[in-house]
Amino acid sequence: MKILVVDDHALIRTALRGVLGQLDRDVTILEASDCRSAFELIERQPDLDLVLLDLSLPGTHGLTALKELRANHPALPVVVLSSANDRASVTQALDQGAMGYIPKLSSNEVLIGALRLVLSGGIYIPPEILARWNSTPAADRQAIIASERGQPPQRTPADLGLSDRQAQVLRLLLEGKSNKIICRELDLAESTVKNHVTLILKALNVTSRTQAVIAAARMGLVCERAALPDKTSAGDK
Repeated sequence: MKILVVDDHALIRTALRGVLGQLDRDVTILEASDCRSAFELIERQPDLDLVLLDLSLPGTHGLTALKELRANHPALPVVVLSSANDRASVTQALDQGAMGYIPKLSSNEVLIGALRLVLSGGIYIPPEILARWNSTPAADRQAIIASERGQPPQRTPADLGLSDRQAQVLRLLLEGKSNKIICRELDLAESTVKNHVTLILKALNVTSRTQAVIAAARMGLVCERAALPDKTSAGDK
């Protein structure tokens, strides 16, 4: 495993080097203190598995660097590290193609768990951001989104024509769960989950899981945990 850490603070890069060793016995950590050095390293290291990108970089803003990385290296997962921990910052990073957003105040355990999720194909969003969003009263949430988009949003999966089961898959997808984890939690075959995900992306008018997270947040979609089904429901496997 090979990971590039892009941060202008040497102490943070050193600390991350120690923590990232927990991911894999043979992990190789590369470092860059600015975007230019990072881009040069990426060109010389086509076998990179992951980039950890700070948003507060000298010269080029991290979001600009993220956009360029996604355009030039779409298959390379990029996870944002940031001292900011607000919904707008998270949404902006995901909108530019980040596969995860990790606040710098997170514990080592959270960091490792988040990176393992991303490396397995999931998307990591800080749980406090999701909780803050889901705990907002529906009327207030609609007002927030209406002001952002200039129009009233649809608020439930049913409004998009999604079934109850698809709403359950969507909820887990928005939590960053991979297809394998969704299969296990809902007791579904992987082919069934893939079909549901395809229909969900179509309903949201997006082409990727990352875009689905962004679209759902902007619409204010509410996927209640209580909607999780009885695993023995017939006809869903």
